[in-house]
Amino acid sequence: MSSRTLSLDLRERVVAAVSNGLSRRQAAERFGVSPASAVRWCALAATTGSPAASPRGGDRLSHRIEAQAECIHALIAEKDDLTLAEIRARLAENGHHFAIGTLWRFFARHKITWKKRPLTRRNRTGRTS
Repeated sequence: MSSRTLSLDLRERVVAAVSNGLSRRQAAERFGVSPASAVRWCALAATTGSPAASPRGGDRLSHRIEAQAECIHALIAEKDDLTLAEIRARLAENGHHFAIGTLWRFFARHKITWKKRPLTRRNRTGRTS
């Protein structure tokens, strides 16, 4: 199976060849693609009007946690030193189950960070400068 999307130009030429009288198999052989691809592209063109590929990749799941953004912000406002595991447990109490990594990415997207304490510079004797 090919991991890349074939060009729209190629897809349109295969569909055009089929609409001009070639069979799907003949068009596939002529343009060097699989017969299954020619069948799919023709079906796609018939239903949507274009053999264009659907968008690939991207985030399809963050909408679940984004729907809980107000609740998460409220938890942080209530107690600002919660760990990710504690936030996860609080959300699970309400029936919303998320992995720690999902919460981590949520906070990264929203640019929410916790600073534990300001760093102090120490010299070699152990005294602060």
